[in-house]
Amino acid sequence: MSLDKQHAILAIGGAEDKVHGKEILHTFFERAGGTAAHIGIIPCASRDPVAIAGRYQQIFEEMGVQAIEVMDIRDRAQGEDPAWKTLVEPCTGVFITGGDQVRLCGLLADTPLIDVIRQRAQLGEMTLGGTSAGAAVMGHHMIAGGGSGETPNRALVDMAIGLGFVPDVIVDQHFHNRNRMARLMSAIAMQPDRLGLGIDEDTCALFERDGSFGVIGKGVVTVVDAQAITHTNEPDVAPTEPLSIHGLQVHLLSHGDRFDVNHRQVLAVAG
Repeated sequence: MSLDKQHAILAIGGAEDKVHGKEILHTFFERAGGTAAHIGIIPCASRDPVAIAGRYQQIFEEMGVQAIEVMDIRDRAQGEDPAWKTLVEPCTGVFITGGDQVRLCGLLADTPLIDVIRQRAQLGEMTLGGTSAGAAVMGHHMIAGGGSGETPNRALVDMAIGLGFVPDVIVDQHFHNRNRMARLMSAIAMQPDRLGLGIDEDTCALFERDGSFGVIGKGVVTVVDAQAITHTNEPDVAPTEPLSIHGLQVHLLSHGDRFDVNHRQVLAVAG
């Protein structure tokens, strides 16, 4: 099987093109099996799940998908129903929509449904896509909220536990569009063993099973890496005081660039 046909995990920065070329959504469709795909849509992050699920269902049907399941879960008890696990088992792709990542985790964290999706996505048995809130939940640690456009400090970001599909990363979405660099740097100062990914709108980090990701879309993926820092005052200052971080590495990756998460290095450059 060629690389472009293998199952993958897609973390999408939100506001992906749904009208014109639909490059990112089409990539998800192809990785999930094309017209033979069986796709599950999880709209739980949204407060209007029927409308948002309907939009994606229409897009995937227009691409030629015949089998689509909508997992419209409204409360925690419903989310824990093992019947969802049975429903998702034949799926070759699952797409998690945008909305509120705290709501999404509150409904689905540690449920049989999420456990089987995580296992199958990590084994390369299905393609998993998440946009906006659906991307924010990808890591073990999750940015639950916070401010933008301020000096990096611990009070700028609210952290929570995510769904752990790609445990080693912390994802922030709508990244440059909403001026969130300080927020992601603050999160990485608190969790320096993790890799920060700031994903712009209509941009995707596409993770392969070898631990690398490639960039597709119109913006950039900003990688914030604290592996080589020589000093930080993070343990010693009050939450609202400015952070010092020396030796922080930042990479800006655009369409076609690749990055190895395990070895923390750029693998290929577009063009």
